[in-house]
Amino acid sequence: MISRQTIDRIFETARIEEVVGDFVALKKRGTNLIGVCPFHNEKTPSFNVNPVRNIFKCFGCGKGGNAVNFLMEHEKLSYPEALRNLAERYKIEIEETAPDPRDQQINDERESLLILNSFALKTFSEQLTQSEEGKSIGLTYFRERGFTDETIAKFQLGYSLDEWSAFCETAVKAGYKEVYLERTGLCFRTDKGRLLDRFRGRVMFPIHNLSGRIIGFGGRILKKDDKTAKYLNSPDSEIYHKNKSLYGIFHAKKAILQKNVCYLVEGYTDVISLHQAGVENVVASSGTSLTIEQVRTMARYTKQVIVLYDGDSAGIKAAERGIDMILEEGMTVKVVLFPNGEDPDSFARKHSADEVIEFIESSAKDFVVFRTRQLMGEAHNDPILKAEVIRKVVTTIAKIPDQILQATYTKQCSSLMDISETILLNELNKLRRQKVRKETPVNDLEEILPETIRPNQPATEQTSEDQERNIIRLLLHFGHQSFINYDLLDATEETSSEPNEDYVAGYLVREIAGDNIRFEHPVYDQILSLYAAQPKEKPYLENNFFLHHEDATLRETAIDLLSSRYQLSENWDAMHGIRVPLEENDLQSALSKSVLHLKKKKVMRLLEDNRQKIKEAEENGSDIISLLEEHIRLERLKTTISKYLGIDILR
Repeated sequence: MISRQTIDRIFETARIEEVVGDFVALKKRGTNLIGVCPFHNEKTPSFNVNPVRNIFKCFGCGKGGNAVNFLMEHEKLSYPEALRNLAERYKIEIEETAPDPRDQQINDERESLLILNSFALKTFSEQLTQSEEGKSIGLTYFRERGFTDETIAKFQLGYSLDEWSAFCETAVKAGYKEVYLERTGLCFRTDKGRLLDRFRGRVMFPIHNLSGRIIGFGGRILKKDDKTAKYLNSPDSEIYHKNKSLYGIFHAKKAILQKNVCYLVEGYTDVISLHQAGVENVVASSGTSLTIEQVRTMARYTKQVIVLYDGDSAGIKAAERGIDMILEEGMTVKVVLFPNGEDPDSFARKHSADEVIEFIESSAKDFVVFRTRQLMGEAHNDPILKAEVIRKVVTTIAKIPDQILQATYTKQCSSLMDISETILLNELNKLRRQKVRKETPVNDLEEILPETIRPNQPATEQTSEDQERNIIRLLLHFGHQSFINYDLLDATEETSSEPNEDYVAGYLVREIAGDNIRFEHPVYDQILSLYAAQPKEKPYLENNFFLHHEDATLRETAIDLLSSRYQLSENWDAMHGIRVPLEENDLQSALSKSVLHLKKKKVMRLLEDNRQKIKEAEENGSDIISLLEEHIRLERLKTTISKYLGIDILR
């Protein structure tokens, strides 16, 4: 088990912007960074990274946390795995205590699969360069493709011997369990129970995850065999999901961020040849048609995709569904057709990086316009085929979420197809209405309205949760800060006292506990209680106390309250001549008002309860003198609070 001292050192050292930046394209906004959330489908960035507090928060799906939480959620790592990942990254030596058996078991299951894949990688690499079969078949093939030793090493290419169980036997002798050989898909068991190699007689292409670990393999057979698939991928496992993986993403992600464009190709060798030519912002789907998960992975790094084809029309048609998904994610798509007989692999081997990039940039065509021209050429002025073309084009345009872009494409395609723009707009609107009807419940209006307080709902049924939330927010933001407390108002007596230096946490706890107020929200009450338990000489808790708290509810609540979706522009005053007072510059006012707004809500509820008691006492013929006195006291208190808050009438 990792020691507490090591964990603290990891939290202190790890920079959230660096960790998240490996997976998400971040842009500076004020003091924070913003990007597209990797945890849910969104087109407008709502994922915020706060380098000062070392936390992230998505205002779309609500996920938030620190660098460890991010890796656990994004990479599906256990808590110890995430800590070890960061320790390795920041060169922190890990001190360990006796391990927790439960954590050890969870860690071992996943780690065993990854370690076995690393062993397989080493074995296949050695077989490529050291065995006679590997050198004569595998290495010769890679040489014929023009791959250099540096490229082979960079992509960790290998070869699996053409024997029934060569790898199985090697792995078992090395101490690896047969159950893990099956679970990784490196081996499979026959009906008779024999364990055989899955990739025998193939050159091997390791598949990396975003962190660079080997999660699977792709294998290409070199001998002609009509009964055997040319390419074979690892089956899905606990660590490898084919529909979520992009080949080359680990090597490409930094280049994609730098270039702000991702080249999408079809095969492993396309990726490798382009890399060798110096074009590194390129990925391929891992032996599958493009999936929405793969599209969203690209969207984390860029909103621009250029699809590189070999010019075969059948290939373009097969990729249409994938391109529609890219458009639906709010990304721009261009296509490049290579000359007849060429593909990205062969073209990259014959040209330099500058020539490849120049060709791509000069040949790239907007997909919607390109597809419209291509379909119109196929229609040959046949009215029935032309009508079908119009429907296809409008369906593609409807995938685009940006309405301004939709309108631009509609106008351009109207000209290309020689058809009224109005007709295209009508078809587009039909599709929009169909989508709305499909996605919106129609049975009951209540189902599609947000939960709100109904107009007829009595005020006493409204909770004071908003006021409690604001006080806890102030505690978390400013609890450790001191301020000059003028004690402008004691809510029960209209008196002032001499100013004194006070802590925000101490002030808020005294004001609330002094009136025996308990918070209704259980988590807010728990946080307040933790502050109340602090000694008078140090009434606050350290900034990271809740951000690293073992209680997930407390940690997530703190992250939520410490994160702000909006920031005031630094140029607001200079550009507009409007000075907006900052909360931290007038803590006395912010603190006093927060407490009094809470007390106002409590007073209003007490008044309502007292009115009900007076009504019941009158009906029962009971004495109401004490209740009337309480009513007068509460009314006076209401007036006092109203005066300080600048409210004429409290209802």
